[in-house]
Formats: sequence, C-alpha cells, structure tokens
Amino acid sequence: MQKINETFVKKAAAPETGNKIHYDSEVPGFGLRVTKTGTKAFVLNYHINRKERRYTIGKSPAWSAAAAREKAAGLRRLIDQGADPLEERNERREAPNVADLWDEYEKVHLQTLSPRSQTDQRGMWANYILPDLRSIAVRELTSRQIDRLHAKISMTAPTRANRVLEVLRKALNLAIRWDWIEKNPADGFRRNAEHSRERYLSKDEYERVFAALDAMENRKAANAIRLLILTGARRGEVLGLEWADLDLSLGIWNRPPHKSKDRKRKRIPLSNEALVLLKAMHETADGSFLFPTATGGHLPDINRPWRWLRKETGMPDLRVHDLRHSFASTLVSSGETLETIGKLLGHSQHQTTMRYAHLMDDPLRNAANKMASNFPGK
Repeated sequence: MQKINETFVKKAAAPETGNKIHYDSEVPGFGLRVTKTGTKAFVLNYHINRKERRYTIGKSPAWSAAAAREKAAGLRRLIDQGADPLEERNERREAPNVADLWDEYEKVHLQTLSPRSQTDQRGMWANYILPDLRSIAVRELTSRQIDRLHAKISMTAPTRANRVLEVLRKALNLAIRWDWIEKNPADGFRRNAEHSRERYLSKDEYERVFAALDAMENRKAANAIRLLILTGARRGEVLGLEWADLDLSLGIWNRPPHKSKDRKRKRIPLSNEALVLLKAMHETADGSFLFPTATGGHLPDINRPWRWLRKETGMPDLRVHDLRHSFASTLVSSGETLETIGKLLGHSQHQTTMRYAHLMDDPLRNAANKMASNFPGK
C-alpha cells in the first residue's frame, strides 16, 4: 500500500479484467478503484455489524485525490461513531420528494374534498408547488424554501399565495402522520393581509336582477340563479343538486356529505318561494339532476349567463358569491339570529357565520331606539 495522491492516480494502470482497488497507506479503507476500461473512482471500504460495505466517494478527475481523502477521513469518523454512510445515502435516494407527497395527497386526501375544491387544489399543485419543489426530498424541505415560494406567488396573487401555502401545510401535516418528517416546515408562514370584499344587494338591485332573469334566454341558468338567491347556497351545491336530495313534500334539502364543503350531512329547510320554483321545475324534469346536460351530467357553470346578467343589470362588479352574502344580509335585517342564518347557509362552525355579525348593528340599534322612546319626555 502507498499514499494515494494525484501522481499515483494518474499512473494507476487499468487491469486486464474486472477492476482493481489500490488501498491507501494512511486512511483505513480508502482506495482507488480502476476498471478495465480505465475508469477511476475513489472508494471507502468499512465494516458495520461484521458486514463489509463499500462507499463510492466519486470519480476522478471530478474528485481530486486530496478532496477524496478528506471525505474518506470524515466518513471514517462517522463510522467510528456507529453511523453507516452507505445506508444513509441509500435512504436519501429513496426518500420521498414533494412529487411523491403530491401523489399520496391526491390518493389519500384530495378525494375527500368537494369536486370544486379538488379542481382548485390540483391547479395549485400543478401551477405553483410542483414547478418549484417537485424534486426536493420532503425531509430536506426548509422553511426558507417555503417562504420563498410564498413570496414568489405573492408578487402577483397575494391571496392565492395564502391558499397555496395552506394546502401545502396540510400535505406536510399528513407527511408527519406518515412518519416522513417530524416537523412541518410550513408552520408559521407569514400570511399576506386579506381584505374580504362583501357586496350586498339592495332592494332595488334585487328587482333589477329578477327582471333580468325573467328576460334571460337560458331558462336553466335563470332558474339556477333564482335558486342561489332563494337558498343562499354555494354555486357548486346548486348546480350539482339532484332531485333525490330534495323532499318537496316536507320542503327539505337533504345535502349528502360528498356535496357539502365541510363533508358533513346537512338538512336545510326551504322557503315557500324556493318550493314554488322547485315544484314548477319538477313538472318538466328530465333526469336525476335539476340542471342536466345532454351528456348526462349537470351544468358545470353559469359563467356566460352571469356575464349577460351583470351587463343587463348594470352591475359589472356583482359576483355569484355575493348572492350568498346578500341572503345572509337580508336575514340579519329581518331580525334572524346568527345561529339560524348559519344553519340555513350550511355552516358547520359558528365562527364562519360571525363574519355577518356587524350587519346586526342596525337591527340592534333599532331595538335600542325603541327602548329609549319609552323614556319620560320622549
């Protein structure tokens, strides 16, 4: 044996067959492997639990003899402490990356969400998460990388950036459950400020909307919008509604878990106006869906009719979801409690309905004024 240096590496001849390892005289197990084709690589031989292991450090000339020697010395120190460098390297190679995380998330969690949420989250992974993080091992993912992704998305879509990070954080929580990692690197990310836009229809605006619906050529879409107004339901819940979900005799909408945003069963009473509309639609119903298509599915969206309605009513800023807010606003103004409103909207948490609490100021003020009017001198 002799010291392996650059001079020795250059002079080492290729064997006639197979390969030959020249071991170093100073670092135990450190050697130069030369194949019959002349390929040269630095290796480290060692024993763990009485088993011989061979760790390939790297090829020459990409690795110099000095750099390989230093690497071998470092590995020997780890081995003396009981570590197995080759096993750790293999584990790193086999460790699941963010692309694997998406595969498992899609199989295990995505299917528990509503169809609309599934589509939305697929877009988040395809457009934001995977392009930047796909090949990174989940256990090597850092909070700094997470923050950079959030900052990148925030440059053009600050609110969307928050949603993307919430989805990634959920996936990483599942990774903890699967024993892929011990700590979630997405915890504690700094959310962008969000300013919710709340638009409530006035009595005059309601009249303009109903007048436009009477004139709308697409009667199917017109009835869908009417039902959105009369129930305060979400667009996807109405468009995917089936006759089997309705009990028209009792006036009840039995919403199954897979059609609810929170995946919980809902039993929602319908107003008399909604029942009149539904019974009239039922007389000419064809198929299981209230808003069927020629292919057997249900109406996927109402985008084009909605654009027409906004133009017809002169309300270009009106969103479909504003009908849900307006439903709650109308109930608050009539004196209904937040608990009642939450149940009609299908909220599973009282906190969600609390967003409408500020609308109760006027009814409460009116009640206070009634009390004050009874004072002497009033």
